[in-house]
Amino acid sequence: MSLENAPDEVKLAVDLIMLLESHQIPAQTVLDALEIVRRDYANKLKNAESASQTPEK
Repeated sequence: MSLENAPDEVKLAVDLIMLLESHQIPAQTVLDALEIVRRDYANKLKNAESASQTPEK
């Protein structure tokens, strides 16, 4: 399967996997770091949604 037509999240996932594997980072370290990234981006998304719902003055 070619990545050309793959969704952006699949392309990003493949790039991240290749980067992490090339640096031989332990699996648990990767999972811990990805959880931090997930929480950070979830907060960014939540804040962006809150900001878009706040009425302008």
